[in-house]
Amino acid sequence: MGRARLAELHGVATTYEPAPGHSAKVSEDTVVAVLAALGVDASTPRAVRDALEAHEAAARGRLLPPAVVLRRGGKRNLPELPEGTALRVDTEDGRSLDWDGTAPLPLGGHVLRVRAPDGRTAGAPLIVAPERLPTPPARGHGFLVQLYSLLSARSWGMGDLGDLAELAAWAGRAFGSDFVQVNPLHAAVPGPPTDPSPYRPSSRRFPDPVHLRIEEIPEFAHLTGPARQEADALLARAAGLREGVLRRSALIDRDAVWALKRRALELLRTVPLGPGRRAAYCDFLAEQGQALDDHSTWCALAETHGPDWHTWPAGLRDPRSARTARARGELLDRVDFHCWLAWLTDGQLAAAQRAAREAGMRVGLVHDLAVGVHPAGADAWAQQDALAAGMSIGAPPDAFNSRGQDWGLPPWRPDALAATGYAPYRELLRGLLRHAGALRIDHVMGLFRLWWVPQGYEPRRGAYVRYDAEAMLGVLALEAHRAGTAVIGEDLGTVEPGVRETLAEHGVLGTSVLWFERDYENGGAGGARPAPLEPERWRSGCVATATTHDLPSTAARLTGDHVELRHRLGLLTRPLAVEQREDATGLAEWLALFGRLGLLPEGPGDEEAAVKAVHRFLLRTPARLVGVWLPDAVGDRRPQNLPGTWDQYPNWRLPLADAAGRPLSLEELAASPRLHALMEDLRKHGAGAAGRR
Repeated sequence: MGRARLAELHGVATTYEPAPGHSAKVSEDTVVAVLAALGVDASTPRAVRDALEAHEAAARGRLLPPAVVLRRGGKRNLPELPEGTALRVDTEDGRSLDWDGTAPLPLGGHVLRVRAPDGRTAGAPLIVAPERLPTPPARGHGFLVQLYSLLSARSWGMGDLGDLAELAAWAGRAFGSDFVQVNPLHAAVPGPPTDPSPYRPSSRRFPDPVHLRIEEIPEFAHLTGPARQEADALLARAAGLREGVLRRSALIDRDAVWALKRRALELLRTVPLGPGRRAAYCDFLAEQGQALDDHSTWCALAETHGPDWHTWPAGLRDPRSARTARARGELLDRVDFHCWLAWLTDGQLAAAQRAAREAGMRVGLVHDLAVGVHPAGADAWAQQDALAAGMSIGAPPDAFNSRGQDWGLPPWRPDALAATGYAPYRELLRGLLRHAGALRIDHVMGLFRLWWVPQGYEPRRGAYVRYDAEAMLGVLALEAHRAGTAVIGEDLGTVEPGVRETLAEHGVLGTSVLWFERDYENGGAGGARPAPLEPERWRSGCVATATTHDLPSTAARLTGDHVELRHRLGLLTRPLAVEQREDATGLAEWLALFGRLGLLPEGPGDEEAAVKAVHRFLLRTPARLVGVWLPDAVGDRRPQNLPGTWDQYPNWRLPLADAAGRPLSLEELAASPRLHALMEDLRKHGAGAAGRR
């Protein structure tokens, strides 16, 4: 009981539910390992007693928790203080306010100071957040796309920020679209080979310069002599990469693209910045501060010592060591190079969002926040104090995966976040929201709890660790309010009871994928699968879409191609005929509903008509935003990522293609009759109401 009590005090669950109504016990060695990662020794009965006594003693002597987060209009979580305690708030703008504990305070990150009648004093970070997050100003529709897959006639072998700006400007003007949602653009751990997954980044705090459009960097126009000749040769080689992907069935090769861009950037750096650009760069350095310095130092050290900081010389594994400080000085030119790359990328992100808004988009770019970072990368090196060493985020066993999942990403330590007033989390959000109209948070349930898997353990032998969701949501609300951005939570899969309701109460939009929206409330007769959910019963606070990057495209689902693909790769756990029969039955239920609602007047057997019917249905729902997966608009049958595969399938490396699998450039996409027919149909069936005109 003592160890269970200690685990409870530190937010570590000792049981979990692999299926609704079924409880499983977390092993004792897992509890010990997870507590150790939180700095608590629970290895022996004596250690448990000592830890409990230390915790209770600290609680008795503490006037304030490590951090206080208050939500305007919501519940206050001020601790109980001795009667007569004086409270003072030092605001972020330099004022000092006497406070009675109830009067409204300005939004922001402040410091709360208290003095008890017995003379004890304490201070803690105080976050005052708005009651709710901003929401999109009106109902809207837009595109979802994996940016790397969208090549134009000017791309260097993969989609870039210039392509993103073009897509947004075109979609806004041609169709009245209000947003473009992209994959995470976080900085990757450098290769070769670079992990192509955008969800295992080196840093979530800075974007990857591989997304730069080289020719749009102002200094490019001022290259002369041999540098200009070399740049022209690089352009020719980039054209070869592009044509290989678009015309010769080559996969997107991130490392080849970066090799060309990196050399071009080295050439551009020899061109002096003009006075105005130099001043803007200096402002960026000052604004980004230590975070950018750490990121760029890691990048410079990785060039010398390799991309896994765990293998570096001992002194360099600590970002605050004297040896790291010396190395930073010795590598100052390379550190500055990577700072400059971050500045250039930030500028092109700003330009893309500006293009979206100028095209009439009311939201613009929707950026994506991955659930964690690569353990070898820049953030894991720079933020060791905030991350749980020896732990990985994953998922427990469930009805779909009896082994559980290990995603290989170190989790935040909830105690470390609170001790810093959630500074690492606030800084992360602030950076992502700089040039965003909205932010998608992958696995948003992680604001409440995460499944921690100790290093060397099977994924099923993990444990849930709870976070202060009210604080995490409060910080999110404050930063989103300041940026004027909406937030979309990816809440698919197994979700703890009450989580969706809490997110909705705070104004976080959910994610609703058509094929998963069934009437689970009423269930199915005789244990049958529940019926498709009628459109008017969908929640309004969501992005409604037909699919995502991890799911089959709509065309593949309509044709059954996705089942055949999984069969060819040996991923099915049941006979092919059984899977096909079940898939066809589920599809028929949806098509029948479309027919009853008058959304499929063309009748059965017409794939393009069925794709239109899917999106007509989405427009019938009250969803705040309706998303069109861009590959769906041209009939692409291939998923961008096939979970459960590694080298069996080219995850994250496929260009957008038509129904025949022929890659399409952005220019060809914009001229696609199939895409225009779909978007015109949506306009006719209500996208004008879901947009502005």
